Amino acid sequence: MTASTQPAVAVDERLVRPRFVDRLIVRPELGALLGAVLVFGFFSVVTGQFFSALGAATWLDDSATLGIVAVAVALLMIGGEFDLSAGVMTASTSLVTAILSVRLGWNVWLALLVSLAFALGVGALNGWLVLRTGLPSFIVTLGTFLALQGLNLGVTRLVTGTVQVSGMRAADGYSSAGYLFASTVEIGGTSFQISIVWWILVALLASWVLLRTRFGNWIFAVGGSAASSRAVGVPVLRTKVSLFMTTAFAAWLVGSINILRFTTVQANQGIGLEFQYIIAAVIGGCLLTGGFGSAIGAAVGALIFGMARQGIVFAQWNSDWFQLFLGIMLLAAVLVNNTFRRRAERVRR
Repeated sequence: MTASTQPAVAVDERLVRPRFVDRLIVRPELGALLGAVLVFGFFSVVTGQFFSALGAATWLDDSATLGIVAVAVALLMIGGEFDLSAGVMTASTSLVTAILSVRLGWNVWLALLVSLAFALGVGALNGWLVLRTGLPSFIVTLGTFLALQGLNLGVTRLVTGTVQVSGMRAADGYSSAGYLFASTVEIGGTSFQISIVWWILVALLASWVLLRTRFGNWIFAVGGSAASSRAVGVPVLRTKVSLFMTTAFAAWLVGSINILRFTTVQANQGIGLEFQYIIAAVIGGCLLTGGFGSAIGAAVGALIFGMARQGIVFAQWNSDWFQLFLGIMLLAAVLVNNTFRRRAERVRR
């Protein structure tokens, strides 16, 4: 039998290394990375200040606190749920810390622990209500949003007679807590906020959990189909409650950074941020239907926010243009994400 007449040997497709382009296509954050490059290039050309060290410190700082919660919200969205209370939770935890420290004279560290317990409790309650009642998380967390908003205003006015709490610098333990949450890092003569470091750490940790751990597999599974996940032994209740608690923790972290950095908090802070977190996650590759997304993508989505918001300031444009930018980015992100998801599914098949 000649070589030309020998039967071809079938190759197991699982042993074939995917092409580089195919590996890129299955990454949810690809669209966000391309968008970040375009936004960075555009504002670097429009205004020279944007590309400077001081400019970078400004838009990175703007992106950081948004990105910390956006990463946690992305994990929750991949798990198939939403949290509309995340924005107001940043104010709630700041208020708990400030009232206990300033008005009751507690050590700042103890106040931070109590506010963390408060946040985790609310997050666990959100998750438990969603799973036990079968109500959409949109409705449950909208109720939590309204309850926290009223609680913030009512308790703050009752305790202080106003709608703000200030004076954190005089509280016991402020210096050490401020060093961890509100200090700056000098790089090349430019001060960068420590919140940027927290943002990077949160994004890297979340990405590792999502892609390298069993819990990460559970997140994708419950977001794709909770019923199917439960049938194969995935602890759906524990997974989703943990995700709501993770979002609450991220909100606590941002609230702690804010109160220790600015030393004052308004009772109505944080309202509206919940939509920015969701938009950043969607820009970063998360689908509104769950089961698909990226923690790093959400961090990049927050970076696009920060660059666009500060780039508009540097260019001395009217800030109203930022809302137009948000609308366009959201629509574009949804279309791009759906396209990449369909391409990714074809590549995997």
